[in-house]
Amino acid sequence: MRPLHKLERRLLVSLARNGGGFLEDVTSRANMSIDQARRTVEWLRSKGMIKIETITRHRIEVLNEGKRAIEHGLPERRLVKVLGEIGGEATIDELVKAFDSTRQEFSAAFGHARAKGWIDTFSKEGRTIVRVSAFDRNQVEESLLRRVEEKGLLFEELSEEEEKVIDELSKRPNYLSKIGTKIININLTEVGKSIAETIKEVREIDRLTPELIMSGKWREQKLRSLDVEAVAPAVYPGKKHPIQRFVDEVRGAFVSLGFEEITGPIIQPSFWNFDALFVPQDHPARDMQDTFYLPKIREPKLASKDLVERISRVHMDGGGTGSKGWRYNWTLDEAKRLVLRTHTTAVTVKYLADHKASEAKVFSVDKVFRNEKLDTKHLAELHQIEGIIVSKRATLRDLMGVLSEFYKILGLKKVKFWPTYFPYTEPSLQSIVHVKGFGWMELCGMGIFRPEVTLPLGVKNPVLAWGGGLERLVMARLRIEDIRELYENDLGWLRRVPLCL
Repeated sequence: MRPLHKLERRLLVSLARNGGGFLEDVTSRANMSIDQARRTVEWLRSKGMIKIETITRHRIEVLNEGKRAIEHGLPERRLVKVLGEIGGEATIDELVKAFDSTRQEFSAAFGHARAKGWIDTFSKEGRTIVRVSAFDRNQVEESLLRRVEEKGLLFEELSEEEEKVIDELSKRPNYLSKIGTKIININLTEVGKSIAETIKEVREIDRLTPELIMSGKWREQKLRSLDVEAVAPAVYPGKKHPIQRFVDEVRGAFVSLGFEEITGPIIQPSFWNFDALFVPQDHPARDMQDTFYLPKIREPKLASKDLVERISRVHMDGGGTGSKGWRYNWTLDEAKRLVLRTHTTAVTVKYLADHKASEAKVFSVDKVFRNEKLDTKHLAELHQIEGIIVSKRATLRDLMGVLSEFYKILGLKKVKFWPTYFPYTEPSLQSIVHVKGFGWMELCGMGIFRPEVTLPLGVKNPVLAWGGGLERLVMARLRIEDIRELYENDLGWLRRVPLCL
C-alpha cells in the first residue's frame, strides 16, 4: 500500500469513528483547517478510499425591496391598512392619494391585494369603488423574509409551504435571489473502511529542525514518509512568453560566441534602412506595398554631409568603389522618409558608420515590420535575428562555421548552405536547418557586405553578415502551423507550453 500522510490517517480515523457528512462538518470533527481537509480529501479520493457526492443547495439572499418589506410590510398589506384607515372603501383616486407612493408601487400593491382576495371593487354612481373584503393579518411573508435575513436559510431547508412563499416573492423585482452553492458530501468507501481499521496512532515528524539535528534526537524520531506518486494539483506559475524565452536563448547563444548586443530605434530614415545598404530608391521593396511609412514626416539630419554625399555617389555612379552604381538621380528627400524598420540591418549599418571598427562581433534580436497580408505564415510584426563579424581575415568559410556553431547551440545540428542572391551581400548564401519532427527549414540569409555598403561607411575590412526570422523556428519547436497563434495570448495554450522547448 502506498504510504499515507498523517492528515490522511487522521481523516480516515475520524470518518470511521464519526461517520461521513458535509465537508465543513467533517473538517471540524477531524480538527483540520478547510484547506487541509480539501487537500486530504483529494488525496484519499485519488486512492479510492473515500467517495465524494456534490450536492447543489440554494442560498436565499434578501434584496432591497425585500428588506423594505421586512421593515414596513408588503405593499398590498400597507394598501389594505390605509384603506381601512379611511373607512374601508374609497375611490381609486382617493386611495392613490392616501397610499402616498409611486404609481408603479400602487399598481403592484393593488394587483397583489386583489389577487389575494383582500380587496374587491364595485361601481357606484359611475365611479369605481375599492373596499376591503377578507384580510389576512398574519404576516407570513414578512416573517419568513426576516428569518431568511437573520439566519441565512437555504431553500432546501424550508417546508413545502415556505418554498411556495419564497418562489412567489422571487417573482417580484428586487425582492429575493437564489444563489446556487455546491456542497460536498464525503463518505468512506469499503477500501477506506478497511484501511481505517488498521491505522494506529504513530508520532511522526515532517521536518528536521536545527535543534533535532544538533542534539542527535532526530535518530529517535520517525520521519514522515513521502508518496512521490501522489497526484499533484495543476500549478500555473508566472513564466515568460515562449517568444521571449527563445529571444533570451538566442541572446545567450550569441554571447557565448563572444558577440556584443546592439540596439536601435524602431523608426528609421530610409537612408539607413535602404540607401546605406545600396538598395536603389526605385526598388520594389521600398514601395508602400512592402513598407510602413510615416506620412508627412522627414528626418531633419541623416548623417554627416560627407557621408550622405558618399552614399549618394555610390548610388549614382559607384563613388569610387569599383562599381558602376545604379545610374539614376538619387534624391535626398526620398532618403529622409521615415519608416518602421523592415530589418535590424538598419541598426547594424549605423553601428558600422559610427564606429568604423576594424574588428567587431555584434548581434541584434529585435522587432521589424513588413507590410504583409496576415496569414498562417506571415505577420506584419516579427523578430529578426542578425549578426555581423568585421575582421581582416574573415572569409565565407568562417561565416558558415560561425553560423553552424550558432545553430548547434540552439540544438540544430544538421545545416546546409547554397548560393543565392541578396542586394547588399556578395557572395551570398542561404542556410537551411533540420528540425526534429518538422523537417528542413529555411532560416538565415547570409553573405559578405558589398564594397558599395562598407567603403562609404569607412569600413575597409570584410564584414560577414547574416539575418533571419525568429518566429519560424519557434513554430517548428512548438509544432505550430499558424504563426498567429504565437500572439493570440490564449491563456490555456500559454499554460500548456513547456518551459523546456
